[in-house]
Formats: sequence, structure tokens, C-alpha cells
Amino acid sequence: MMRTVMAAGLLLVLLASGRAWAQTNTCTLSITSPLNFGTYTGAQVRSTTPFIVTCRSGTDGWYIPMNAGTGAGATVNQRYLTGPNGAELAYEIYRDSAYSAIWGNTYPTNTEDGTGGYNGTVYAQLNGGQTVPAGTYTDTVSTDTTSFTLTVLITGSCTISANALAFGNYTGAVLNGTTSMAVTCTNNIPYTVGLNAGTATGATVTNRMMTGPNGSLLKYSLFSNSGRTTNWGNSSGSWVSGTGTGSAQTLTVYGQIPASQNAMSGTYIDTIIATVTY
Repeated sequence: MMRTVMAAGLLLVLLASGRAWAQTNTCTLSITSPLNFGTYTGAQVRSTTPFIVTCRSGTDGWYIPMNAGTGAGATVNQRYLTGPNGAELAYEIYRDSAYSAIWGNTYPTNTEDGTGGYNGTVYAQLNGGQTVPAGTYTDTVSTDTTSFTLTVLITGSCTISANALAFGNYTGAVLNGTTSMAVTCTNNIPYTVGLNAGTATGATVTNRMMTGPNGSLLKYSLFSNSGRTTNWGNSSGSWVSGTGTGSAQTLTVYGQIPASQNAMSGTYIDTIIATVTY
């Protein structure tokens, strides 16, 4: 005879031998805490939470099925946490510490089962390489009698890297050059990139200077457009704006050295700090 267990905490049903559901409750199920993945940064995350089966008799048999959750299109093999504007993060729930045995709702194929009192663990894995907007993502996984919540937080973040701008040889004619920067921000995060005045004494974002031999100076400019008409500075109206995609976005810096400058022979350099604000 089959026996039904009314779970009190997480998860659900218990099974004994036979083919009919019993009308007595000989086992209870509880969980001590929800399952929290913490903060997701794009790398794979694993998390666990314990559950306890308590039975009146040490010989009572049981099994615990678990549904697909509430995510759109979810199955027991591919569940989804849902966040801002319906964005989804894929994850799975397993019955083993090797994260290889999916926990589903088909007995005896993919349910947890046992006999008598039992201390067990829910294992969950959030897949890496997913790009979604910042925010809180949750899912509710249910059994026949109860449910529990899984949650993860995605915070907005950005990184920036830049390549050197080498103008080449200056002969007194206008000299142009370009370089690129890579900005990687969380999906849907707005950002701005500003360029400071550099290190030369007296330099400004509209009057930058490279320093050469004996403190000799060579004027140059940095622009955000290929026509070299829009100065790239470090304040509202002069910086470059964008929206993160979760992947690296390339920004081109257009440089120009004006003509007719009398400068000593030698190497001229400057260091610009690029700041990404989000």
C-alpha cells in the first residue's frame, strides 16, 4: 500500500510499498532555510539547503518529487529564476553532491526516496555565462503539499581597459591617430566614460599636452567622433554614454596633433585616465 505524507516544511510526498495512497500521516518533511545563490557575477554558482524527513516508524518508505518551478518554459531538467521585466536565469536542482542527478517529479526515475527518518540536502546550480539585467531573481519550486523559494542577486558592475595611442612621427603637419577601449557592463546598465586632462602641467580636457625632452610640450586633442569635432572630456556633455550588454563594447578614441608646433626632437608622452561611471 502507498502512503501519503503531508509535508510541513519544504518538499513533499512519501511512499511505501504497494499501489494505494494511505490516509494516515506517518512522516513529516521540513527545511531549515530557503536556497540563496548569493550574488551572481557570471560565473557558475552552486548552493545547497538541508531538508529533514521525520517518520513515526523507522520502516516507513517515502519519496519526494519536485516540480519545474514557476519560470516561463521551465522543465525539471531546466528551471528558471525570474527577474526584472521577465528576464530569466537558468538553473538546475539535483539530488546528489556531484550535481549529476536531476531532481524531478517522476517516481522512481528522478525523485528522492528513502525509508524512515532522513537528513538530506537540496543541491542547486546556477549556470555560468548568462547575461541578464541587474536585480533580484527568484523561483518557487513546489511539491504536492508545499513549496520553497530560490533567490539570487545581480548587482550592476562595469570594467574598462584601454590600448595605447601611438601617433607616430610628427613633422609639423596635422597628425591623426586612434586607439580603442573596451567597456564591459552588466546587461541594461547605463554607463558613461570620461577622459581626464592628462598629466602635463596646466593641461585641460580641451587643451591636452604631451611632455617631451626638458619639459617641452606638444599640444593634442582627443575626440569621440571620427570627424574629430566632439571633444572627449570628463563631465556631462563631453563624455561618451552607453548601455551594458554583458559583453565587451569597443569605444574608439580619435586623437589629433595640430599642425605648426615647434617642438624639440624626442619622445612625447601623456597618460590619460579613463573613468567608467554607472
